[in-house]
Amino acid sequence: MSKLIDLSHEIEHGLETYRGLPPPVISDFLSREASRSHYAAGTEFHIGKIEMVANTGTYLDSPFHRHADGADLAALPLERLADLEVVVVRAPFEQGRAIDAPAFASVGDVRGRAVLVHTGFDRHWRTERYFTGNPFLTKAAASLLVERGAALVGIDSHNIDDTTGGERVAHSSLLAAGIPIVEHLTNLAALPDQGFRFFAVPPKVKAFGTFPVRAFAKAD
Repeated sequence: MSKLIDLSHEIEHGLETYRGLPPPVISDFLSREASRSHYAAGTEFHIGKIEMVANTGTYLDSPFHRHADGADLAALPLERLADLEVVVVRAPFEQGRAIDAPAFASVGDVRGRAVLVHTGFDRHWRTERYFTGNPFLTKAAASLLVERGAALVGIDSHNIDDTTGGERVAHSSLLAAGIPIVEHLTNLAALPDQGFRFFAVPPKVKAFGTFPVRAFAKAD
């Protein structure tokens, strides 16, 4: 039987994903108690309500997130999001923040595959450390992945870019090439180096660039 490996953080009321963005507000729209007046005796339902920004939890960026003329969530082909062969790049953040092109030199063919960058930075999730000094892809690394035709790129970091300045070179080049980005992944240490497939599918929301996903791997 296939093994499923969860690669997503939980979303809960008050979760801070990205410093400066509001946390999600989760509440009842219709509580179980209130619903009882609408149904037969012994029957009740819960309808929840959530108010959140798109960049919450583990999420996927579509090209529209960065480029006004790029594909939005509704326009992304499933072939870019689901049942993807995977290449894992191990780049421990303790060895340096900048992940440059040579880190991808030995991974072989990435065309049509998801490239997941395992830095181990997810161990700082929900701590102050998570918001500073994140590992990131350099412009040269992102350009190499574009050139080699990666289908999707993911990372277990606060951002795929260096956030100490205003430029977002990895976002700009990857999304311009139609390559979705998944940020705030977790549990990549549990993945084997090969022999599994990746899934990170957001809802089909028009004119929206980013949304949380339940990212997971399926290992044979």
